[in-house]
Amino acid sequence: MDLKEQTEELKRELNLLKDRFENNEPPENKRDKTFFLNVKEYTAPIYRLLEVWEEATLKTVKERKVNLHPHQVTSTRENMELLLMHSFYIDVKRKRYMELNHSVHFIFDQLINEL
Repeated sequence: MDLKEQTEELKRELNLLKDRFENNEPPENKRDKTFFLNVKEYTAPIYRLLEVWEEATLKTVKERKVNLHPHQVTSTRENMELLLMHSFYIDVKRKRYMELNHSVHFIFDQLINEL
């Protein structure tokens, strides 16, 4: 999977996470082990993809093939990781969630356009 495909896949996941945030209720008990294990199972492949994506994107930035700063790439990964958790635990205000979501979408879109 090349960088553009990785980014498009992460965008799809980002949209699914937003739907989950908007349409689900927070868990009754945030310490529920079954809930935690389900979240972990769902998010593990996304975390791995994010790790691979960050590495490939930083390499592309270093080669000056796209007009992004390394800090933007790292921040995007961190923001996506926050969204992963907030989407399940629904523990942040909608405004903050949407700010993070738009920020990640902005970088993904910019990267896809430049590739």
